[in-house]
Amino acid sequence: MTGRPLHTQRIAPPVAQMEDKTMRSAFDFAPFRRSTVGFDRLFDMLENSTLGQGQENYPPFDLIKLGDNDYRIELAVAGFRPDEIDITAQQNVLVVSGRKKEEAEEGKGTNYIYRGIATRSFERRFALADHIQVKGADMKDGLLAIELVREIPEAMKPKKINIGGSAAKHDQIEATAEPQAEHA
Repeated sequence: MTGRPLHTQRIAPPVAQMEDKTMRSAFDFAPFRRSTVGFDRLFDMLENSTLGQGQENYPPFDLIKLGDNDYRIELAVAGFRPDEIDITAQQNVLVVSGRKKEEAEEGKGTNYIYRGIATRSFERRFALADHIQVKGADMKDGLLAIELVREIPEAMKPKKINIGGSAAKHDQIEATAEPQAEHA
């Protein structure tokens, strides 16, 4: 803060702050698209990642790297039972959704003075990289833990190529020199 009184300090108007946010999200990937092959989906995901920024942040989650190829997503789903949560792994997308049973069924005759535990329905989507598989899920103490692993197919792993040893031998005609008998 400067030495000015509060009423004379300049504060950036909200419009300037919003412009700053849009400027950061409007990165031009065209030079990268021209010089790469097969990365279209990555650039589309980066360009569209800011579209989801305005969504709700419910339920909160943690993304944890356990090892080189192992990950865990933990979602805070207090108040939900395992049968009220669906986990669906589609191609490169993990969808976690929760639908609370009707309050009329669940809390008959309950008069809440204050209800602070969120019980609204939700849907969270996570973009998964290629070859990321869901190993399993577990729920304990209001946390849903989803285990993920990167399983690179054997055909995709790097392999050593020997020079000259892998070329197919072509049919060749070989001439053999037979000793000629001297003609007398």
